[in-house]
Amino acid sequence: MNETEALELVQFSFQILLKVSAPIVVVAMLVGTLIALFQALTQIQEVTLTFIPKIVAVLFVGSLAAPFMASQLNLLALLVFSKISTGF
Repeated sequence: MNETEALELVQFSFQILLKVSAPIVVVAMLVGTLIALFQALTQIQEVTLTFIPKIVAVLFVGSLAAPFMASQLNLLALLVFSKISTGF
């Protein structure tokens, strides 16, 4: 494996990382922003109000996006294992 192939593999790995983490990160940011807005408007400063809805939303989206995330990671694993089996 030369430098170009190694850099392409690293670039592909980062693309997969972004695709896999994007659904959960985006939902956590959106729910956090909505809760912060709600707390600012109502002046309710309850600590559990920030964590519980965010945890529920992340778990829900994680369960919905799990097949997509697994398929992307499987694609990366197959690529890496094929590179290993051919001796780079």
